[in-house]
Amino acid sequence: MNTKTPAIEKKVCPLEFAVNAISGKWKVPIVWQINQGHRRPSEMLKGIIKVDRRVLNQQLKELEQDNILYKVSYNELPPRVEYYLTPLGEQLVEVLWKLNAWGETLLNGKRD
Repeated sequence: MNTKTPAIEKKVCPLEFAVNAISGKWKVPIVWQINQGHRRPSEMLKGIIKVDRRVLNQQLKELEQDNILYKVSYNELPPRVEYYLTPLGEQLVEVLWKLNAWGETLLNGKRD
């Protein structure tokens, strides 16, 4: 009979939750592309080197599910879809700017 109980039950770590929301090789570059005004998947494919359309679509879907992006579908031929940052996504961009500054500090430390 196993009587061990977990030390922490149903632990929720906000940092782990946040990192999981942006984990994935292309999620940060996607958010960055949208922040720069590239709204259509075809524009993102040109702006992100080596990303596959299938992977891009999956990552866009996940970012949408996490309420970082929202999608607008236009009833046109050919069909057109554009992505925009939600307020939560705009907050993420602010965090990414801070992370970028921290990365510059790391780079400068390695150069010395």
